[in-house]
Amino acid sequence: MAAHVLRLRLALLLGTVRGRPAHVVRVVAGLVILAAATAAACWAMLTMRDAETEVVLAVTVLGGSGVTLGFALAPLIGAAEDPLDPRRFALLPPSRGRLAAVLAVVGLVSVPVLVLVSIAVCAAIVWSDHGVPPVFTTLGLVLGVVTCSLVARVCMALASLFLRERRSRELSGVFVLVVLVVVVPVGVFLASLEWEGTVPPQLVEAVSTLALTPLGAAWALPGVGATGGQVWLTFAIAAATVAVLGLLWAWAVHRLLTTTERPLSTRDRGGLGWFAVAPGTPGGAIAARSLHYWFGDRRYVVNALIIPVAAAITVVPLLIAGVPPEIVVLVPVPFAALFLGWLPHNDVAYDSTAVWMHVASGVRGVSDRVGRLVPVLLVGAPLLAVAVPIAVSMHGRWALLPAMVGVCASLFLAGLGLSSVSSVLAPYPVSRPGESPFQQPQRTSATSAVAQALVMVGALALAAPALWWSWRALNDQTGAATTAMWTGIGVGVTVLVIGVVVGALAFERRGGRIMEFAEAT
Repeated sequence: MAAHVLRLRLALLLGTVRGRPAHVVRVVAGLVILAAATAAACWAMLTMRDAETEVVLAVTVLGGSGVTLGFALAPLIGAAEDPLDPRRFALLPPSRGRLAAVLAVVGLVSVPVLVLVSIAVCAAIVWSDHGVPPVFTTLGLVLGVVTCSLVARVCMALASLFLRERRSRELSGVFVLVVLVVVVPVGVFLASLEWEGTVPPQLVEAVSTLALTPLGAAWALPGVGATGGQVWLTFAIAAATVAVLGLLWAWAVHRLLTTTERPLSTRDRGGLGWFAVAPGTPGGAIAARSLHYWFGDRRYVVNALIIPVAAAITVVPLLIAGVPPEIVVLVPVPFAALFLGWLPHNDVAYDSTAVWMHVASGVRGVSDRVGRLVPVLLVGAPLLAVAVPIAVSMHGRWALLPAMVGVCASLFLAGLGLSSVSSVLAPYPVSRPGESPFQQPQRTSATSAVAQALVMVGALALAAPALWWSWRALNDQTGAATTAMWTGIGVGVTVLVIGVVVGALAFERRGGRIMEFAEAT
């Protein structure tokens, strides 16, 4: 049985490089890139043979924890089908327990696991050069690889059982955004630390904590054995993790074999994009429609692309005026946060006559207001999460990170709150769908200028407390940075909630006027 399934698995792997020439080219190119990345990772690991044991332990635990988390999240969000789905073997004679064991073993034969094994072997070489007993090295790395493989199998089974209708390319894009939000700031922070041959104090506690969690226990076992730490406790956590995952996998196989697979619905086949991802509520439908416009309508795309350009332009006059470069690098990110919050201030006008659907169907104002904010939050939050640590690292003082977070949160969220009110109370004509985004209609009133100015100036005024405390933090009053952060977040969240509520009430009461505006423009 095991040999037969293994032959099937190998045939499936070889089958990926067969088919149409375009498909083969894509697969081969992907394998070449993956091989290059694996070689680079192995080389980077082997260069640590002369590093201190604490440094190797930190890199191994942090990297291993991240890889384990990736093995867990990728099957839940990705749209790939499991080639070893237990339901494909339902007609074969082996018992469910034996089938679960066979699939768990054969599941180790996959490209991601083979890449992980290559890096793990290099880690074993490094640990051997540091005098770690082979028993700790072998146990730790084997448990680590098995943990990653089992968690991927369990999560893929859970996705097959519960998440089939929700997986799509859009969720894969969200996964990429989440990775950017987490990986980029952490990478910038780690790159900014001065290692000097030892682990920085900022990472000691994080590594110690991860070493006692299911994510990092297995990867920490060789290092704990080398440093004389809590070896048996770390081993017990790693072994218990594998045991629990094994039980979960056996349960998942039993559930898959005793549950009727849901037929593919029109929703699954139709490729509804964001509508297949968003919740089946009025707010979810509005959010999906807004996301479709934001990533497909040239008017939205142009507005979004102007933000980084405008933020970068602010650097030039400041440098000409003699402002120190370490201060100038902090300016573009808050400027971008201000413009991101300002973007939806006229969102209703971009709907043109399509806004009648909201009014005619009696959509609640809260659903309309919240749904329209989803795209800018989905774009703005990752962008700021990546840009803030980069700006702080270029400045050189990480003590200012809380202050920057507070200022950007205040400008961004307060701008969204004011925009939620402005787009209902003071919409002004814009180019129609399909027209050039640079072609603006003639306006006979000053409504557009007033609406734009009020939102932008209002956001700056509301962010004034955070800006004041940040200025004090910039002048070596480090404690003010924390005050700036909580002040900015508090003001931003409060204004956002109030703005959504006020905008929702205005939308419900001004439905007729909104329709008149849409028909007239």
